[in-house]
Formats: sequence, structure tokens, C-alpha cells
Amino acid sequence: MKQLKLVLTLAGISVAAFSLAACQIVATPAAGWVFTDVKYGDTATTATAATKEGKACASTILGWVATGDASVAAAKAAGGITTVSSVDHTAHQILGVVGDWCTVVKGN
Repeated sequence: MKQLKLVLTLAGISVAAFSLAACQIVATPAAGWVFTDVKYGDTATTATAATKEGKACASTILGWVATGDASVAAAKAAGGITTVSSVDHTAHQILGVVGDWCTVVKGN
């Protein structure tokens, strides 16, 4: 009976540890396990002198529920942009509990 309790305890600890092993819930090139606040570039075009900026985000809770539209099209619409000069991204997450990933479009 003692061995069964020990095996079940070790199995429970293993399951808990493995469930927390992939807590990075937001894609980013530089991830922090406790906190992430990163801005990074994606695409630049030959268009210059961007005067407008649009941002579109998607959010997640525990990696279980994710909502939002972080598409380039949504960011363009939010900024009233027709000609894109650059597309960047931001990523924020805290302890793998809450996170958001945003697309930032600059242009005219």
C-alpha cells in the first residue's frame, strides 16, 4: 500500500511538472518564464514617411482560451492605413497565465 501511494504521488508530481513545462503562451523571439514584454520587427517595405499607425491584438488566458484578431488587415483598418511601410509585433505575458500578441502596422 505504501508503494502504491508513493507511485501515485510521484505520478501526480510528474503530471503537474509536465503541465507547467510549456507555459510560454505567446510567440516571441525572446521569452521570459516569469514576464515577457518584447517588441520586434517583422517586415519593411519601400514605402517611406509613415504618418499613421494601427494596432490589432489577440489575448490568451492560461493558453486555454484565446480571442482577438491580430491580423495585418485588422491593424491596417484600425489605423486607416492603405499603404504599409512596416509591420512589427509586440508580445506580453505574465507567468504563462495571461498574454497578448499584437501586430503594429505603420504606413499612410
